[in-house]
Amino acid sequence: FMRDLKQVYRADTKDLAELALQDLADKWEAKYPIVIQSWQNNWEKLTTYFQYTPPIRKLIYTTNAVEGYHRQLRKVTKTKGAFTSDMALLKLIYLATTNIEKKWTSPLQNWALTVQQLAIRYGDRLPLDLTRNHEK
Repeated sequence: FMRDLKQVYRADTKDLAELALQDLADKWEAKYPIVIQSWQNNWEKLTTYFQYTPPIRKLIYTTNAVEGYHRQLRKVTKTKGAFTSDMALLKLIYLATTNIEKKWTSPLQNWALTVQQLAIRYGDRLPLDLTRNHEK
């Protein structure tokens, strides 16, 4: 199912995405009727990101920091049956967060291209310092 769903949101154009959604519905609607109906009912809202260039769209559908952070916390806490106190849980979350933060320093793939395109579109909110020397 997920492979077919990716064909929808990774399509090159909104029209191709719509065709992929129809293929998805034909194949999976019997098993996942609520999911398919939700996509169809919210199609115009879900596809507004097609107004952006492919690198920006990839940034939109592949990075959700809050969901990623919650997923990492669930990975750490799901194996624990119970906590002796709220403080024990808080300490575990704190330690997990310090480990998770180490991964936040990695630049996104093709970030230079993506940030340039964002600056073109939203230059007033995302000014780039073109005078800064980035060589080491």
